Amino acid sequence: MTIVQSVVLGLAQGLGEFLPISSSAHLVLVPWFFRWTDPGLTFDVALHVGTLVAVVLYFWRDWWQLIIKGFTDVRSAKGRLFWYLAAASVPGAAAGYLLEKKAETIFRSPVLIATMLIVMGILLYWADRRSAKNVAIEDITFGTSILIGISQALAIIPGVSRSGITITTGLLMGVTREDAARFSFLLSAPIILGAAMVKLPHVISNSSMITVSFIIGMLVSCVTGIVSIGFLLRYVQTKNFLPFAWYRFMLGALVITMTILRQ
Repeated sequence: MTIVQSVVLGLAQGLGEFLPISSSAHLVLVPWFFRWTDPGLTFDVALHVGTLVAVVLYFWRDWWQLIIKGFTDVRSAKGRLFWYLAAASVPGAAAGYLLEKKAETIFRSPVLIATMLIVMGILLYWADRRSAKNVAIEDITFGTSILIGISQALAIIPGVSRSGITITTGLLMGVTREDAARFSFLLSAPIILGAAMVKLPHVISNSSMITVSFIIGMLVSCVTGIVSIGFLLRYVQTKNFLPFAWYRFMLGALVITMTILRQ
């Protein structure tokens, strides 16, 4: 992998992880479009580590307060939220463990990805238009947290988008746009950390994988991730998710068209 390729993929990960457009879809589709060698799921996880660092750095004060309250004042709003996030991480972790082989093979089909991009674009647009958007993050219930966690499990299929499906579910449960995004971002940390820990022994035993391009990709995904988090949290204060839905429609249509032309 060249440095240019790692930078492009790092940008795709940093933007796609937090914007509701599916980072995993872009990590498959970018090499597919340009006929690059697919870097594989381990490199995908490495780029996700970059965005893990991004979400921890951006929300470090939130995480510090959540952890402290989670173990010292469980009845407080932040104490409850900490354990709700922990519980909501379980379905996604279970899906990743049970479906890891499919995630590395059949789930990386461009046609499947294109289909999910379009379907989830429709759901995101519908949820954004129809939801009440009157529930703040401190008022999210345990039931809502679990539903968001279950929806996150679907993001193992590229094109669904982890942030897209969790934000959509939050909106459907009446959570405000900004707090649905904030909950989604906080929820990303445990699932990315878990995926990284699973792949860590493989990376350690194959130290030759840790190249300059590998490290640059992680750094780019981290910096881009911080920027995209800040952008989306500001954006949703005054605007809706329609542009992201349209982007998903157009990208999905482009992939289907190119698949037909390449046959």
